[in-house]
Amino acid sequence: MGYMSNECDQQQTDSVAVISNGKEILLQAFNWESHKHDWWRNLEKKVPDMAKSGFTSAWLPPASHSFAPEGYLPQNLYSLNSSYGSERLLKALLHKMKQYKVRAMADIVINHRVGTTKGNGGKYNRYDGIPISWDERAVTSCTGGLGNKSTGDNFHGVPNIDHTQHFVRKDIIDWLRWLRNTIGFQDFRFDFARGYSAKYVKEYIENTKPIFCVGEYWDSCNYKGHYLEYNQDSHRQRIINWIDSTGQLAAAFDFTTKGILQEAVKGELWRLRDPQGKPPGVMGWWPSRAVTFLDNHDTGSTQAHWPFPSNHIMEGYAYILTHPGIPSVFYDHFYDWGNSFHDQIVKLMDIRRSQGVTSRSPIQILEAQPNLYAAVIGDKISMKIGEGSWCPSGKEWTLATSGHRYAVWQK
Repeated sequence: MGYMSNECDQQQTDSVAVISNGKEILLQAFNWESHKHDWWRNLEKKVPDMAKSGFTSAWLPPASHSFAPEGYLPQNLYSLNSSYGSERLLKALLHKMKQYKVRAMADIVINHRVGTTKGNGGKYNRYDGIPISWDERAVTSCTGGLGNKSTGDNFHGVPNIDHTQHFVRKDIIDWLRWLRNTIGFQDFRFDFARGYSAKYVKEYIENTKPIFCVGEYWDSCNYKGHYLEYNQDSHRQRIINWIDSTGQLAAAFDFTTKGILQEAVKGELWRLRDPQGKPPGVMGWWPSRAVTFLDNHDTGSTQAHWPFPSNHIMEGYAYILTHPGIPSVFYDHFYDWGNSFHDQIVKLMDIRRSQGVTSRSPIQILEAQPNLYAAVIGDKISMKIGEGSWCPSGKEWTLATSGHRYAVWQK
């Protein structure tokens, strides 16, 4: 047993080290249409570029067999033959990622699960004939099962998993350990984290020891009609509460920053300074746990539920890639929008690394006017976005990169 416990100790140290060094940069390595494009093979070709660009982790789409091709209606969790490719191709991709030291992040969809057979009430709430063959007790009473009431919000139309059941949690932990230790995923992304209590996420992380974890705690920002309110403190507080309830073991996607930033770039850059003079998203309160991003497979891509304005994408990346927090880059912007976007993003990533900006770097906001935002991050980077002209005072600053409505200087 000695060997096993050493490995676990090592895993525990890794995850503490990764969160405390704060040098993570994530790639969301898919969009809503990826299942149509031999995805594991496509990504395998891109691994050398991901590594060279400086990504530490790539979030892959859900790899388990699913009722919907995108992967978000899982049924047989242990089957890794999906619309993204076969288990063999997935393992080849993970092997290559390991060679190039880009960690593979698994998309963990455990809020709901599609049943195989009808049970109580004539609903598909049993899982006969496949691994993890639960009965109706595994499904919440609010979605037609015989389990307890859900500990979060319902995901409608499919059986929601009852995480209060000990047998359910044991089976989920076994599966997560298998993904982690046998298949070779190193990081986890928890889908629809509003659907079940964060204390279960804490238990799952403690028992499976991924190196890095992020939760999707997505609820609506504060609006008055269509107008985004200036003060989003209650919104970011809910995300912070979720992170806290995971025992601070998980980071969370900074939906607050996304919501504010995509309004701010349209000529309302005053939004980027809160009343205390800090960044207004989760990044301003708990940067080492805030995963900042512009778009993902839900908000952007062909779903476009809440898209970032496309003519301001580089301003958005100039903001998140120079600022504290843990920045995440969307596949489409990096690989589908042409070499110019790819190279501008890589340049910003290079500057972030070479100037030692981390998730915890101090920030001083110097300007937050309608058409100008400017800040100094750490002591080696200053930046501006917006149409207003600005440059840092002092001869020691040199222009590191610039583009449409953004510029970054370094010492």
